Amino acid sequence: MGAAFAYAFRDPALRELALRHRSTGAHNNERLEFLGDALVGLFAAELLYARFPDADEGELTRWRAHMVNEGALARIARELDLGDQLHLGQGELKSGGFRRDSILADAFEALVGACYLDGGFDACRGAVRAIFEARVDAAVRAQEKDPKTQLQEVLQARGLPLPVYELTGSSGAEHAKLFDVMCAIDAFDLRCEGRGSSRRAAEQAAATAALAQIAARNV
Repeated sequence: MGAAFAYAFRDPALRELALRHRSTGAHNNERLEFLGDALVGLFAAELLYARFPDADEGELTRWRAHMVNEGALARIARELDLGDQLHLGQGELKSGGFRRDSILADAFEALVGACYLDGGFDACRGAVRAIFEARVDAAVRAQEKDPKTQLQEVLQARGLPLPVYELTGSSGAEHAKLFDVMCAIDAFDLRCEGRGSSRRAAEQAAATAALAQIAARNV
C-alpha cells in the first residue's frame, strides 16, 4: 500500500473490493467510492476550516475543490501505487485504465470508504488527514494565482477547452469607464459576467464568478 496511507486493514477483502473496478463485474468498488467521496470532502473541509479561521466560505470552497478534484485525487492514488493494484476488466487493461485519472481517483475514494467501514470514523479521518495535511498549503498557494490563470488550469486539468471572453459592453465617462465581459465555458454550459475599470479587470471578475460556479457545482 505504501506508508502514505496510514491504515492497516483488518479485513483484507474490503481493501480488495475498493480496488475492484466495475469493468470486472457486479462485485465492484462503486458503492465504496460513493461513501468515500463524501468522507474525502468532509475531511478536507474540516482541515481547511481549522487551519484557516479567517477564511470566508468562498475561499474555503475553492481550496477544498482544489484538494479533492479528480486530478488531485488521482495524484494521491499514484503516490500510493494504486494503479498497480487495481483489478480491471480486460477492456480497461488493454486501454490503460490503470493510468486514467477518473479510475485512480475513484479507487482512492473507494479505499477511504473501505477504511471507514473497516476501522471506523476516527481511523479513517486520521489516515485521510495525514495525506491532506501535506497538501493544504500547496492548495492555498495555487489559489493565490490570478482568477484567469486559476480557471485556465482547472479546465486544462480536465482536458477541456479554454474559456472564451467576450466584451459585451461599456459605460461611463471616458476617464471612468466600466467594461462588461462575458466568460463562456461551453463544457459546463456556463456563462458568467464580470465588470471592471479595464477589460482585463472585467475578465478577471468574470473568471472569479466562473470559478465560484464550478466550485459550487463540485465539477
